[in-house]
Amino acid sequence: MFHGEGLGMSQTKRRILIIDDSEAIHTDFRRVLSPRSPSRGKTLDLMESEIFGDEDRSHELPPAEWEFDMDSAFQGQEALSLVKQAMDAGRPYDLVFLDYRMPPGWNGLETLRRLREVAPSLPVVFCSAYSDYSWEEILQEFGRSELLVEMRKPFDTQELRQRTLATLQSA
Repeated sequence: MFHGEGLGMSQTKRRILIIDDSEAIHTDFRRVLSPRSPSRGKTLDLMESEIFGDEDRSHELPPAEWEFDMDSAFQGQEALSLVKQAMDAGRPYDLVFLDYRMPPGWNGLETLRRLREVAPSLPVVFCSAYSDYSWEEILQEFGRSELLVEMRKPFDTQELRQRTLATLQSA
């Protein structure tokens, strides 16, 4: 489901869906995976640095060709709807980041079960601070380990970027 031939050669931005019940996590993903646009301005960068305590990290930003179309879902049911809509529109997601715990709705495994019914080859990166299930249990149920990856929260900025690119390349 790759929209191009290699990184940076795609005519269409790769599509990523973030499924997590925390607004802050969605914001973190966007900060890490969306390069800053030139129109953002130095003032906004400085204000963000003051608020979040970050130093100037513009030298660490991914190149512009890593820009993604990113959508958010806060519950599994919402995610399933977005995945179906994307497929019906002929613009399926290339990658999903999925939390294990999302009360009060479906947990990550139930969400993945439902997603696999409509998009069996969609790569998924489980992101969680908790290990409710062993990786062996997950692979036993879902198989195809190249389509499933696990990443622990809190995640490192560089690890998230590398994991995203590696998963997109191997899918």
